[in-house]
Amino acid sequence: MTRILGIDPGSRVTGYGIIDQAGQQLGYVASGCIRTGGGSLAERLGIIFSGISSIIEEFMPEEMAIERVFMNKNADSALKLGQARGAAICASVHRDVPVDEYAAREIKQAVVGNGGATKEQLQHMICVLLSLQKKPQADAADALGVAVCHGHQREIRRRLAAEQSRYGEAVS
Repeated sequence: MTRILGIDPGSRVTGYGIIDQAGQQLGYVASGCIRTGGGSLAERLGIIFSGISSIIEEFMPEEMAIERVFMNKNADSALKLGQARGAAICASVHRDVPVDEYAAREIKQAVVGNGGATKEQLQHMICVLLSLQKKPQADAADALGVAVCHGHQREIRRRLAAEQSRYGEAVS
């Protein structure tokens, strides 16, 4: 079984979601949001770093996945988002937890089957896939989506490696 921490970064609200994966089976562990308040950007980044560090310490994930920055119309927002990502990534690397990154469209495709899915569709599918009775907050659902996407990708990589190993053995 592998424990995966998914992160939906934001300079004001950073969502996190933790799942356990055993083969194709995914199980919900925890989710929530780190709210940074209205301090300076440096203070908010420190809160993100500390919050992710605490989550890693408490839940001991073996891998972390995070959403990539996409460039929108507002460059300043994209830069702040990138810095929030950096704080989360640094917390993970500081705790020796490997990090993978996924684009928003890739996450939605993996969870919903549509790269242009809405937040509501993603929330709904997270509830279905993880057998949740109650919808998680939007940022937490997005983070769970990142974790689910990573779980799917790692299972695909595992299967490909197994097939390559079998094929290599058959050729020998």
